[in-house]
Amino acid sequence: MIRSTVRSTGMYLPERIVRNAFFEATLDTSDAWIRERTGIEERRFAAADQATSDLAIRAARDALDRGGLDAGEIDAVIVATSTPDLTFPSVATMVQAGLGMERGFAYDIQAVCAGFVYALANADAMIRAGLARRVLVIGAETFSRILDWTDRGTCILFGDGAGAVVLEAAEGSGDSADRGILGIDLNSDGRHRDLLYVDGGVATTGKAGVLKMQGNLVFRHAVEKLAKTAHLALDRAGIATSEVDWLVPHQANLRIIAATAARMDLPMERVVLTVSQHGNTSAASIPLALATADAAGRLQPGQVVVTEAIGGGLAWGAVVLRW
Repeated sequence: MIRSTVRSTGMYLPERIVRNAFFEATLDTSDAWIRERTGIEERRFAAADQATSDLAIRAARDALDRGGLDAGEIDAVIVATSTPDLTFPSVATMVQAGLGMERGFAYDIQAVCAGFVYALANADAMIRAGLARRVLVIGAETFSRILDWTDRGTCILFGDGAGAVVLEAAEGSGDSADRGILGIDLNSDGRHRDLLYVDGGVATTGKAGVLKMQGNLVFRHAVEKLAKTAHLALDRAGIATSEVDWLVPHQANLRIIAATAARMDLPMERVVLTVSQHGNTSAASIPLALATADAAGRLQPGQVVVTEAIGGGLAWGAVVLRW
């Protein structure tokens, strides 16, 4: 059977580093307070002349270079983002143009922090259906553009960046020993939309709006749902939790990550952590973590990797793959 395997990863972080002390001048907060509650030490903010597509193109080029590919060998581009350059066209078509692609297709997916998991699932379906052989899957965000700088409960959490993965078709035997994507679980529940949302949009205010979050409730849902979705994806892959080599979670909050790992009986030594340097980069979070671990040589062929995320919607899910 056809499997969707990882050919390469790539990433891009804006140059501007924003440390926790940045917020002390305007908010009732401190470096110690932020570290204790979130695990975040710093994050990156895009320059004034950088849009989400600019970050995505840089990450895409990095992934292509690392995979020894040129843009003409890519059949499709999927970008997960909640902070597009424009209402339309999609960021993905801008990436397609920026890479010089003259063929294939491109589109965006919006599932907030769970966007990259949803995008992986879409790319896998495209590959298995024979609609594409190689798909460039990108998570890219400029969340610094939609933050309320007076709300210490949200503005300290988020950063900007982009990560990318090239998925390509490969033949597998159809069992859990195959390389590539082996199990997927996707979920959403629109009844909880008011827990995490942006208070603006084209059809309502005509403006982008700013992020609003009920942090305590989001935390409870995250701890409950993330381990469950990971277990469901593992069951569908036919893989036991004890076989997991790496958990690569959405990098939202260190306490959420630790609680999820504990519910999965995974030691923190088997969890990829980038939240301290990147903050919460929403849909870019998982691909940035994957690219960071890949570049460091931590992800080795044959290892089992679990990714999971939850975001506004609420939307959540997990993907299990063998590297």
